[in-house]
Amino acid sequence: MSKKEMNCRLGTVGGEAVLEGVMMKGKDGTMGVAVRKEDGTVVVTKEKHISVRKKYKILNLPIIRGVVGMIESFVLSFKVLNISAEVYGEGIDEEPTKFEKWLEKKFGKSLMDFVMVIASVLGVALALGLFMFLPSLITKGIEKLIGTDLGAWKNLIEGVLKIGIFIAYLALVSLMKDIRRTFEYHGAEHKSIFCYEAGEELTPENVKKHSKHHPRCGTSFMFVMLIISVLIFSLPFVPWDNIWLRLLIKLPLMPVAIGLGFEFIMFAGKHDNWFIRMLSAPGLLMQRITTREPDLDQIEVAIIALKTALPEEFPDFVPPTEENLKKAEETAEEPAENND
Repeated sequence: MSKKEMNCRLGTVGGEAVLEGVMMKGKDGTMGVAVRKEDGTVVVTKEKHISVRKKYKILNLPIIRGVVGMIESFVLSFKVLNISAEVYGEGIDEEPTKFEKWLEKKFGKSLMDFVMVIASVLGVALALGLFMFLPSLITKGIEKLIGTDLGAWKNLIEGVLKIGIFIAYLALVSLMKDIRRTFEYHGAEHKSIFCYEAGEELTPENVKKHSKHHPRCGTSFMFVMLIISVLIFSLPFVPWDNIWLRLLIKLPLMPVAIGLGFEFIMFAGKHDNWFIRMLSAPGLLMQRITTREPDLDQIEVAIIALKTALPEEFPDFVPPTEENLKKAEETAEEPAENND
């Protein structure tokens, strides 16, 4: 395959790790969520997800598309996590607790939606508290402790604290067993995309050779966004006199940081030179925490998800969806014709 053909593959597919699986999404909106169940079989949920950026041109303008993309990414993440949890949990019979029975009675089929909404609210509150309010509060505390005005140094201290909290948070959650498994699937996702972009045959052995650190990763995006936010929040009109006022002014500036971070990640994912590698290095270092070396079985799941998301590239591939698996079982159960 020529270099030009390989470059055409850059940025055509992206994904994320889910519970015991991987989600991949192609440029045309085809999405495949591949999950390995308790019995070892891999099941794919195939759907179409068209971004609103394709429907409304104004939403695809630079900076704006980054904000829209992040919102869509959050919504899609909750959806695919729900899908993976349902697929992985099939066949696992556990007696529900009294609280679970109460929730089921009150919310019925909308129980998972209710849980996801609560998780979203708590997640946003945690993010605002940890990464926006707490660093400012600690910085003001340090200034009072020293007893002198730190001036412009306050911005640097706040930025260092924000990045430090981010790294500490990732390091702590990586100690959890289920999170470590997810980080292994995260590595499988990156490796399989690298293998596809290199134009190599998608086999577990070929994928295994590639790097688990990808410049278009969400971890890199979050880190870049933090760096940009430090610079933006250092502007003179973001006051330090009142912490609550500072937080109030920070909120409308967040979309700017998100948009600029998105543009950088997209540009970095399609270009490879020393300057881009230098700017991408901090984000890639963060992936040493959020990605782990996957085994061949996990890589197989990522390959299945990738091929499902790119039906035009792999027209002969039949994804193991519930429907296709059911058809295969029915075919296998049909009695063989008697040729005597």
